[in-house]
Amino acid sequence: MDIKILGPGCAKCKTLEKLTRDIVEQNNIEATITKVEDIVEIMKYNIMTTPALVVDGKVEIKGRVPSADEIRKLLMR
Repeated sequence: MDIKILGPGCAKCKTLEKLTRDIVEQNNIEATITKVEDIVEIMKYNIMTTPALVVDGKVEIKGRVPSADEIRKLLMR
């Protein structure tokens, strides 16, 4: 699984990254997590509000920090 956290480094972006990393570790999910802070790269995903969570190339969540449970359900399906 390829996971990308899109965001320039704001508090919400950092929170989403930490939550995602914690859930991947706690649930032994095999995944590569990349933090994308380059605005040009973020724009390629047509994201207007950050943070965003991209899983295997698909934007799953954008513009908010989801709950840990929501991230877990998304990654465990």
